[in-house]
Amino acid sequence: MSIITVERKVLAKNDAIAADNRDKLTGKGIFTINIVSSPGSGKTSLVERTIEKIGSTVAISVIEGDVQTDLDAKRVSAYNVPVVQIITNGGCHLEANLVKDALGSIDLAKTEILIIENVGNLVCPAGYDLGEDLKVVVISVTEGDDKPLKYPKMFMNSKVLVINKTDLLPYVNCNIEELKKNALKINPELKIFETSCTSGEGIDKWCSFITDSTKK
Repeated sequence: MSIITVERKVLAKNDAIAADNRDKLTGKGIFTINIVSSPGSGKTSLVERTIEKIGSTVAISVIEGDVQTDLDAKRVSAYNVPVVQIITNGGCHLEANLVKDALGSIDLAKTEILIIENVGNLVCPAGYDLGEDLKVVVISVTEGDDKPLKYPKMFMNSKVLVINKTDLLPYVNCNIEELKKNALKINPELKIFETSCTSGEGIDKWCSFITDSTKK
């Protein structure tokens, strides 16, 4: 019982800071995306393709979360967008206070879309609101079609599912229709995109959705 009480207090404090983050960001007209996935699903590649596609027409800033290195931040910074690195030193997820601190290093007046790439983990980030408008869970076809059933909380708390690396479907044991069925069983409201950051499949639809969402 004491463990549950402590967890509730931690989440309540996080949610309060997340609400402040959200007020600050929406007040400046910034649309914020929190991208979550297990390691290796292609979050960083999706961020790169997104910047390539719409970065010339909309001002994008990025917060990169990682357990130890700044390798992903270096990749993204090559696209000439503002990037702030958060290294959690072993922590399995980003928290709202870390994002709050990172916002101090971003020129919000020159940001229209803020992309937060969370730490690769399908468990811990599910319960932590960062102040985002949109939580996007990314899963690659290499992970199989049962991931939504194994990690239901993440899929329940997300608004969008991106099924990535579709170019590898001929080579892996994944039934994409079964994957979508499992995901929608957990969360019938999920909007689903199928993408390949290698072939470019689905990237246009994904980016159109993002730009349309910023106008709502």
